[in-house]
Amino acid sequence: MVFLSIALTAAIAAATPLKRRAPSGVPSFVLDYAPVVYLFSGEQYKPADIGAQLANTQPEVNAAPIANAPNPLTLDNLNALNGLGGANVYLTSTSDVTTNPAWLKGVTPDASGRTGGANSSVIVVNDHGNGNVDAFYFYFYAFDFGGIYFGVNVGNHVGDWEHTMVRPVNGKPSQMWYSQHSNGEAFSYAAVQKYKGGKRASLIPVVYSANGTHANYAIPGTHDHTIPNVNLPFGPLEDHTDAGALWDPSLAAYYYSFDAGSQTFTPYDSTTPTNYLYFNGHWGDAQYPTNDKRQHCVLGISQLCKYTGGPTGPLDKQLNRTA
Repeated sequence: MVFLSIALTAAIAAATPLKRRAPSGVPSFVLDYAPVVYLFSGEQYKPADIGAQLANTQPEVNAAPIANAPNPLTLDNLNALNGLGGANVYLTSTSDVTTNPAWLKGVTPDASGRTGGANSSVIVVNDHGNGNVDAFYFYFYAFDFGGIYFGVNVGNHVGDWEHTMVRPVNGKPSQMWYSQHSNGEAFSYAAVQKYKGGKRASLIPVVYSANGTHANYAIPGTHDHTIPNVNLPFGPLEDHTDAGALWDPSLAAYYYSFDAGSQTFTPYDSTTPTNYLYFNGHWGDAQYPTNDKRQHCVLGISQLCKYTGGPTGPLDKQLNRTA
């Protein structure tokens, strides 16, 4: 991971102080440095309840429902699908996504930044030892609107897992990672913008979630992502960010420690579901074939289709990084 140090000196104002609590055992710095997220002001697809995704989808392999899948499917038994198709399983919407059903739109954060009634975040702590810790903050959305480029809508998909990562050393934050599309950007912790509100104003980093795609950026504005790993202020493939609704994912999150050797998650609270994190399949529909009336692919190119396949979950997001 190459960490860039850039001068981001502006602090972000907010009206409501944050009151954060976590289960017993969660390191205090994991909460102290948990980011706040500014959704885009015109965002249509907001953070969503992770469990609600299961209530509105059915597991399929090769576009056929899995006959002997657990019913109901829950966060406690989702991993049972690993023996019924595993990585080939897609949690497929039971309603036509082109009708824009309400469940795809998620939950608007309230004045405190909480997604009321929706657990929309997963926080994972990987302690490498010797004072080195990676704290991952995962953000879940029911739908990703890929964007409109040259008048064509491409890249939509059901389900969206995004994340940031803060790397404390001996309890003090040193670096931060922002996921963006298939990769992301990293910065020194001192460089990123901080939330200006509450008692920990100098500690809490700010994330800007892009319109529709939910890619995470360190600053507001226009971000071209045409060239992988290069963030330009304009171009043909643009994300847009601004300080819209404030979301504090830590207020409605599931908390876990992660053991890299055994690839296991341990919840900090005995009531927290865990098995869904081991699901090897996809959290949305498979990419629709070209003969599906909902689908359109520019020049027949798979990567330029209106609808692409749903994402995999947190376990597939390189939780044991060494750089």
